[in-house]
Amino acid sequence: MTSILGISAFYHDSAAAVIIDGDIIAAAQEERFSRKKHDPKYPFNAIKYVLKESKLNLNQIDHIVFFEKPFLKFERLLETYMAFAPKGFKSFSLSMPIWLREKLFQKKFLFDKLKMHDEKFDDISKIKFSEHHFSHAASAFYPSPFEEAIILTLDGVGEWATTTLAVGKKNNLEMIKEIHFPHSLGLLYSAFTYYCGFKVNSGEYKLMGLAPYGKPKFKDLIMQKLLELKDDGSFKLDMKYFNYATGLTMTNNNFTKLFGQPVRDPKKDLLTQFHMDIAASIQEATEEIILKITRNISLNYKIKNLCLAGGVALNCVANGKIQKEKIFENIWIQPAAGDAGGSLGAALAYWYHELGKPRVIFKDQMKGSFLGPKFENDFIEKQLKSIKANYKKCNRDEIISLAAKELANEKIIGWFQGRMEFGPRALGGRSILADPRSEKMQKELNLKIKFRESFRPFAPSVLREDVNEWFELDTDSPYMLLVSKVKKDKQIRMKEEDEKLFGIDKLNIKRSSIPAITHVDYSARIQTVHKETNSRYYDLIKEFKKNTNCPVLVNTSFNVRGEPIVCSIEDAFNCFMGTNLDILVLDDFILYKHQQDKSLIKDYKNKFELD
Repeated sequence: MTSILGISAFYHDSAAAVIIDGDIIAAAQEERFSRKKHDPKYPFNAIKYVLKESKLNLNQIDHIVFFEKPFLKFERLLETYMAFAPKGFKSFSLSMPIWLREKLFQKKFLFDKLKMHDEKFDDISKIKFSEHHFSHAASAFYPSPFEEAIILTLDGVGEWATTTLAVGKKNNLEMIKEIHFPHSLGLLYSAFTYYCGFKVNSGEYKLMGLAPYGKPKFKDLIMQKLLELKDDGSFKLDMKYFNYATGLTMTNNNFTKLFGQPVRDPKKDLLTQFHMDIAASIQEATEEIILKITRNISLNYKIKNLCLAGGVALNCVANGKIQKEKIFENIWIQPAAGDAGGSLGAALAYWYHELGKPRVIFKDQMKGSFLGPKFENDFIEKQLKSIKANYKKCNRDEIISLAAKELANEKIIGWFQGRMEFGPRALGGRSILADPRSEKMQKELNLKIKFRESFRPFAPSVLREDVNEWFELDTDSPYMLLVSKVKKDKQIRMKEEDEKLFGIDKLNIKRSSIPAITHVDYSARIQTVHKETNSRYYDLIKEFKKNTNCPVLVNTSFNVRGEPIVCSIEDAFNCFMGTNLDILVLDDFILYKHQQDKSLIKDYKNKFELD
């Protein structure tokens, strides 16, 4: 038996994963335990969890693999500062002490941290290092159902690479091409995230959600001034508009002058039609670049399967365009596509590529991405008693029947069951669920439950066998990473006066028979639900369909704005009591808000920072 611990840390979204003989045993982000969103620190709690799940002490682990190479990253940092000198000295002087104290000597730093888990751990030679983009590529290819695939990774930056192309065959993974820092599609998108007043490495999905409210008026300006795009999809950014290479901000005054407005201050400035048009413009530009890359690699490599990873692979609108154009026959996207997934990729890369182990291919090696903690009924009941909750214990069928009826009556349910998801999406393990047929639900969920901007769209969970009846999609999308349109016969066409509306005014127009998940452009970010990976959630949607003739539920992550997805029973109860959730389901236990002691109500709205 060979066990491998993978670790990603120290930039954002720290995480840990354990594999045994190639089988993925457990994986989780540190933020879920620390309750600090995108926590970049050493993932002590995540490592503790994955070791517990694997039933191994740290000294019994055979190999420990960190997801990137610190010396290469340091080289990039030094070369960048030298290239831009004397600009950026402030940023340089701020970053150097931590590099010299911790990051440069990461093997020893990791060794000291790992000893906290197990004092018997004494073999520093077990610690190995992968490369950032190789870890991403491995996380996408090795769990995929393909024997052969092209692997495209797109993110901000690893050591030097920002975009890489690899070919995977059986257990072999070969890097073919790279685009290097500072030329980065991820950082270009993050620059516009920053410009619109959202947090970098956190608010990019808000920019994507805002885009359909605008028109791509600035797309030509972006394509002509900010970058040079070649026929094969490779690109170069004009760095005179950006400050991220050596500065403390993403953009500079040239960028501001080009677009004509200052960087939005989220504390003072409202989102306007200008920001919606900016969002639409960078989204369309990003899609054009990604489509050009994917068309070119499909043409040149004649491989029918595509795997995607890296933070840009979470741009599910762009993914949907690749799918719709049928550039590849099959697409598989790593659900933890960002840096968290690098922990899993590092472990898998070592098992297959370094140790040369044969690869067994099956449909869902990620196990639906349900790789986090779960709790037994006895433990849940003990926790509920200790927090003085009022609850009712039911059997599985009763829970499903009750929850389906309450959802049909427009009740909003916190749904906590089975193992927690790995990656940024709630997939029916730690979800907030609602009726998609309700006209008021989208606004209510945003403002009263999530405490977030009203423009934010919600995703549908749909039974896999029914997806093509309701959406322009007929493929698996288990990880909520493909966007497609609601079927024409389910749409409600806008009136002439509605078409003239701008921005957020469009939000109140009912545009389909499932308005709570239909975005302003008739699109939806779809999750197909499969009995094999989440039978309880599948059965709930099936029961809801039996009651309503609708095989779709609204599914959003179980948290509020700025909070990581809930992990523990206590997290779930606190969120339940701090929001307008009506019902909480914890595996075989159901809790009704009106039956709880009012003294347990939490002031939750201001507990977490804006994300």
